[in-house]
Amino acid sequence: MGEEKGGKYVEPGGEFTRDQRYIATRITEDGRDGYPVEPGRYRLAVSRACPWANRLIIVRRLLGLEDAISMAVAGPTHDARSWTFDLDPDGRDPVLGIERIQEAYFKRFPGYERGITVPAIVDVPTGQVVTNDYAQMSLDLSTQWRAYHREGAPQLYPEHLREQIDEVNAMVFRDVNNGVYRCGFAGSQEAYDKAYHQLFDRLDWLTERLTDQRYLVGDTITEADVRLFTTLVRFDPVYHGHFKCNRQKLSEMPVLWAYARDLFQTPGFGDTIDFDHIKRHYYEVHRDINPTGIVPLGPDLSNWLTPHGREALGGRPFGDGTPPPPPAEPVDPAHTPLR
Repeated sequence: MGEEKGGKYVEPGGEFTRDQRYIATRITEDGRDGYPVEPGRYRLAVSRACPWANRLIIVRRLLGLEDAISMAVAGPTHDARSWTFDLDPDGRDPVLGIERIQEAYFKRFPGYERGITVPAIVDVPTGQVVTNDYAQMSLDLSTQWRAYHREGAPQLYPEHLREQIDEVNAMVFRDVNNGVYRCGFAGSQEAYDKAYHQLFDRLDWLTERLTDQRYLVGDTITEADVRLFTTLVRFDPVYHGHFKCNRQKLSEMPVLWAYARDLFQTPGFGDTIDFDHIKRHYYEVHRDINPTGIVPLGPDLSNWLTPHGREALGGRPFGDGTPPPPPAEPVDPAHTPLR
């Protein structure tokens, strides 16, 4: 997410604690926080490298909100100051006209001292950041932007399953999404050992849960699957080696590996994944873990396209809905095994 200051990620002798003080402003149907739902007004700032931003990219695509909410894509690396729009001509986002996402933060909060993170939603007319509360943002795309969902959009956060989804999400966040970071940024053996066991105990729990059911909650894809997927897809390329999450590779955990491939091969998931950006971000930015900045060439990614066999468990990926059309903002074909 890029919230650590000074390019320093490891707290020597201690546990990694994620700064979770986000900008809690919401974009809602009733506009109660001053930002009503309005197509064309807002721009979603992301990096394809970041798992938290990747959730928003997937949800926006599954719901068909590309025309309602435009997307600014930052490059895979950032410095201590901010994510930069170095993929764009002249290094500026063509809509917001800024070089760094921090400019949108400072425009609303001069001298903003917390994390300058992606994903963030920016109000285009004022150029000010609205929110970077990534967990609430993706739920709001499902619940507040319904009038602009595509025909056939799936129910990612159905009311009758929300309690279960919230419960699973909380455990997955603590032990898996954030757990890999707690391993990678641990500043002591004790902190690392604790995080490692929490991570793999939860992956074992998820294996058990997914052995006989295709998706995490109910028989269709929900927000819970999106949140787990963005960590699993980064596991072998980054977390296994770089973050020392090395009891097994994902590809050595048969149930979770099949589950991840099932989602990867589902439109809206794998077609958002840029493995080159993912690897460059972690290995180039975290210099206190990887001082040389050398980016590994592996692993071989062709195994993501092998048969997963999860159809035998039943389930309907999109429920009564339909898959999204081919992506309007495709990943560089050189950065993905999908062709």
